[in-house]
Amino acid sequence: MRFKIPAFVALFLLACMMLAADTPKSTITVSVTNQFDKPVENAAVILDFLGGRDIKKFGMHKSMHWEVHTNQHGIAHFPPVPYGTVQVQVITKTYQTFGQKFDLGQEEKRIEVKLNPPQQQYSAHPPLKPAEPPKQ
Repeated sequence: MRFKIPAFVALFLLACMMLAADTPKSTITVSVTNQFDKPVENAAVILDFLGGRDIKKFGMHKSMHWEVHTNQHGIAHFPPVPYGTVQVQVITKTYQTFGQKFDLGQEEKRIEVKLNPPQQQYSAHPPLKPAEPPKQ
């Protein structure tokens, strides 16, 4: 007596095995310095996984988002991220915000960010007239 597996069960098992297959991952380290190559402590580093071809299986997309702060040496570490595209943002009160996309394709990725001092704000509009005194 032979046992036959229905086709839909076989397809379901195959799909489960494909989803369970471990995708290659990259460990990311972000080093943040200022214009004088000094480490920037306590800067917020935000990492968003934008996608990769191995992650979008069967129309599913798993969003990944991490927020960490740099240590006293200006370093931020992230857990392993699947190969693909990530967006890194660095935000701190005393420097300009940094943002850039990176492609991951190796086991370890070190991203070096050099922050610039804030620039003076400017406007394309002329200054406003002084307010008129209230009429009595």
